[in-house]
Amino acid sequence: MIELEIDRITSEISDHIKTEIENYLGSEAADLHHELFNTDYWIIGTWEAKQWLGSDEMDIIGMIQQYEKDQFGEIYTDLGDPEKVANMFAYIRGEQILYEAAAAADIDLDGRLTAQMVKAIKWELPA
Repeated sequence: MIELEIDRITSEISDHIKTEIENYLGSEAADLHHELFNTDYWIIGTWEAKQWLGSDEMDIIGMIQQYEKDQFGEIYTDLGDPEKVANMFAYIRGEQILYEAAAAADIDLDGRLTAQMVKAIKWELPA
């Protein structure tokens, strides 16, 4: 079976969380997703974005459209710009992965991020 691009992307985003989460120990846990996925670009450059999105680009665009309609009532991302699409999808998928892991670990992301919370979230992240 050929690994889908979205599966590869999910793995990369999960690895990013695993690698970076400890940098936010003591920070507000509620800000974790923002810090991990909204304070810097995930992908810089059109070519890099196209490569990262791969063959699932149209599915990813559909997911972004649905997310933004659900969250904001309209679409804000420039879907003709691969860099913006890649960065928005990393933001969305990062949110899903992080909150699913926190929920599976029965962690409420209120208060400060503790070592115990980090360990539990990392345990629940997809491989």
